[in-house]
Amino acid sequence: MEIRSQLKQYQARVDQHLQRCIDTRGIDPELQSAMTYALFNGGKRVRPALVYMVCDMLGGNTEQADSAAAAIECIHSYSLVHDDLPAMDDDDLRRGKPTCHIAYDEATAILAGDALQCLAFELISEDPLLSAETRIDLIRQLSHASGYRGMVAGQSFDLRHVGKPLDLEQLEAMHRHKTGALLSCAISMGARCSGEISAVQQQALNQYAAAIGLAFQVQDDILDIEGEAAVIGKPQGSDLEQNKPTYPALLGLDGAKLKLKQLHQQAITALAPFAEAADELKALADFIVQRDH
Repeated sequence: MEIRSQLKQYQARVDQHLQRCIDTRGIDPELQSAMTYALFNGGKRVRPALVYMVCDMLGGNTEQADSAAAAIECIHSYSLVHDDLPAMDDDDLRRGKPTCHIAYDEATAILAGDALQCLAFELISEDPLLSAETRIDLIRQLSHASGYRGMVAGQSFDLRHVGKPLDLEQLEAMHRHKTGALLSCAISMGARCSGEISAVQQQALNQYAAAIGLAFQVQDDILDIEGEAAVIGKPQGSDLEQNKPTYPALLGLDGAKLKLKQLHQQAITALAPFAEAADELKALADFIVQRDH
């Protein structure tokens, strides 16, 4: 199956699960509305797709990956809501639509992000299809990848270095935390939902995750320069205007494209131990480096 069609199937699956998860009977419908707006704002659902793909590749039951897939999308969505806030990136558009604090207000956006973060761990902790040991391990993985040793650390480092020169090692470290941590976590969670895997398989998946995590960001940086605003959902060149550290800024546009090609090859090579079983993950790596938004 073509990767875009497969991604749409995974997207539909996690969306159905997420729609069932937000209780609309709370005392503040505006909060639930903002949460829903943030969750269903045109995301590609790459992280949930990774959870499903790895679980399926390793012979797991897809239903056992539903809560993990939904949880990681809740974390990703909350992080975008907070990223867009005036105190952070101060963006008015996200995926071509008003950002959450523009569509609602700043306080509601902050609280919606907070609520989505909490919902992520609630979904995993209440999953009746997973053992208590598996639920605890998934919560451990997701909290580690999301917090001060993962995504939040990368966000903080990014904010503190706007306008400051970074070398390649610093830039990669930032993005391994800010973007790569959740992508790697999606792969680890998918493996955990499937059951036990060998050390060789785990190492291969770790290498794949590291490569696509950086590739995702390099392509984002390239699209900020070459992408069409109507397609990427934000003004072209916004990162350059804010003087953010990016791969094209450090390596030049041609250098960034070469880096992207190298990372793509690393990802494909890492999947060799899985042979044809990894065809979906290979196709996803192709999609990440070729996407236009």
